[in-house]
Amino acid sequence: MKVVWTSEAFSKLDEIESFIAQDSQKRASVFIDSLLEKGDLIGSFPDIGRVVPELSRSEIREILVGNYRIVYRQTPEHIEILTVFEGHRLLRFEELPP
Repeated sequence: MKVVWTSEAFSKLDEIESFIAQDSQKRASVFIDSLLEKGDLIGSFPDIGRVVPELSRSEIREILVGNYRIVYRQTPEHIEILTVFEGHRLLRFEELPP
């Protein structure tokens, strides 16, 4: 199944990369590549993620990569990566793109 990254998700990836790059540009690039690969893997295994606990909506799932959460929604046409953020935070429904 095709994976589509939202502009919100790409924006979050840029923020994460900038933050990590303060210590090491190479480590930042490697980690962002890892997040992108894991996100694209969802296309082959859409049910790999768990339902986001704080939302309890079966169509919104997540996978954990290190200390980060990749949140996605499966539609009949594709997988939509909604956002990526630090795992210690709770996700509010209002933070998701429409």
